[in-house]
Amino acid sequence: MSVHERKARERANRHKLIVSTARELAETHGWDAVTTRRLAERIEYSQPVLYSHFRSRNEIVGAVALEGFAELTAALRAAVPEGPVDREAVTALAHAYTDFAERNPALYDAMFSLDNGLPFADEATPAPLREGYQALLDPLQDHAGSDAPGLFVETFWAALHGLVTLTRAGRMPADQVPQRLTLLIDRFIPRRGPRDAA
Repeated sequence: MSVHERKARERANRHKLIVSTARELAETHGWDAVTTRRLAERIEYSQPVLYSHFRSRNEIVGAVALEGFAELTAALRAAVPEGPVDREAVTALAHAYTDFAERNPALYDAMFSLDNGLPFADEATPAPLREGYQALLDPLQDHAGSDAPGLFVETFWAALHGLVTLTRAGRMPADQVPQRLTLLIDRFIPRRGPRDAA
């Protein structure tokens, strides 16, 4: 291995360590605990080394968010079986989304609530964000009917996000999440839709 390759590998490993440590701190103590000083202490590198990888805390949040979108995409894809997407598959998709948010609150915040510097719905949107959206669009677009598929999916996604956010904030009782998801799916995917009747 050349010196250049070794240095590139070391840099990549430091990058991963910074991101994983930030994520661990955030999940354990909240995002307020994720400071460059605390990260430097945890990973045993100087703050200038951190700044050689990330110019700001927001860039660290963005790197964590990118990991989150990759994980969310995998969870959504795993929830929906191959073939026609019926109500049962949409229900599994919705539960996969809310379960992911419940299991990873700080990660979900990095993805959707904090300033992460990532552009959404833009030509510059990074691939993991596009893939996360596609993991919702693929199973839902055939249910859009006369609505534009993109608007249909964005509205469904917004409803899921609202349920997650309001439940986490204690504005709605957490024990009623399944009933809310059933109600949501009833509105978006009618029980007597073409796929359910088959």
